[in-house]
Amino acid sequence: MRKVHHALLLNFHQPPGNLDDLLANNEWEAKEILWAMDRMPRMLWDYEDIGRVHLNLSGTLLETLSNPAFQDRVYGITKVGDLLWHLQNTKIFDLLGSAYYHAVLALIPAADWDEQLTRWQSIARHLFWRSHFHGFWPPEMGFCMELIPTLKQFGYRYVCVDCNYVEPVQGTTMRWEELRYRPHIARYGKEEIIVVPRDRELSDAQLSGMDAGWFMNEVHERTKHCNFTPLVLTGTDGDNGGWFRNTSEHGNFWQVFYRPMLDRVRQGKTEIEPVFIHDYLDRHGAHGEVTVSTGAWNTGWHHGAGFLQWTGSGLQKEGLQRIREVSDQFHALRRQTDSTAPRPPALDYHLHEAHWRLLRAETSCNLYWGEAWVPRLHADLNEADFHLREAERLIN
Repeated sequence: MRKVHHALLLNFHQPPGNLDDLLANNEWEAKEILWAMDRMPRMLWDYEDIGRVHLNLSGTLLETLSNPAFQDRVYGITKVGDLLWHLQNTKIFDLLGSAYYHAVLALIPAADWDEQLTRWQSIARHLFWRSHFHGFWPPEMGFCMELIPTLKQFGYRYVCVDCNYVEPVQGTTMRWEELRYRPHIARYGKEEIIVVPRDRELSDAQLSGMDAGWFMNEVHERTKHCNFTPLVLTGTDGDNGGWFRNTSEHGNFWQVFYRPMLDRVRQGKTEIEPVFIHDYLDRHGAHGEVTVSTGAWNTGWHHGAGFLQWTGSGLQKEGLQRIREVSDQFHALRRQTDSTAPRPPALDYHLHEAHWRLLRAETSCNLYWGEAWVPRLHADLNEADFHLREAERLIN
């Protein structure tokens, strides 16, 4: 029987303080989110031989989960310390890199990319006891080719992108199934990286609900003309929607779809073989050069091109413009103070306070919910402005 490799990816993000707010104002929703995360390792303990799940967890979520006060608060709901320990199981989980504050990187200043990625790697290395992460999952799948040198600088071998934006380089052709189900090379300047396309339609089904039989048949039909060993990547949120939050064994992702599919795999009744992406690349490599158009993944109401979810209104555009302005001010001041000697004792404090508030203002959720959360963006930027003025006062 031929093999079709399936790479499953689940994305988890909570904005700063959101779980605490939910516990205070909507406790049941907070419980559902925590149980959705806690359910993962429990559903896979009996499938260490074949279960393979890629995880993306934002830095702000990891910050919350690793906070001792938060762990104490939810002790009767979930043992979060145990959860973090179980997610270290490299037999069934592979952790992908991301940006700490879950910023849509293609929308924020490039000068802030390094710190968003550095801070994520710092907390992930600490919590998961590893120094290397194979792949990168851009928040909201918001990718642009200009990111490639930065991702290479941080040691990433591959990046996941939405299939709708992948095109062969000019002068070459690829069949539909080759574009979607084979990793490729993308180049920007002198740097190159492997891009792994995510199947959008199958990911939509993964998010909304499907059974193992339907998925196996659909994968077969989509890949039956491949003259290579295909890699099918499905990636969605792992804690949003009733399909992932449902506590009933008759109505959730793990017990209706994934475990039954793993049973078929174990019995040799399917051509699908779960795989980690880095293992697939070791065996089959990447083929063909592509370009990836700038865009995000699809949401419930928009296809993702043009980032309309984050830029659709005047207030959203103004918020992004102010982020750029404060970022420019911060980096100009930091360059100016690099040579300041002697350094006033409070200078580094004010620069630090301005920096993390700027980065937090770039959180994608501040712009995603229409205009509802834009005031949070400005609140952080107001604080950043204050600390930048204090830093300027110290050196003038």
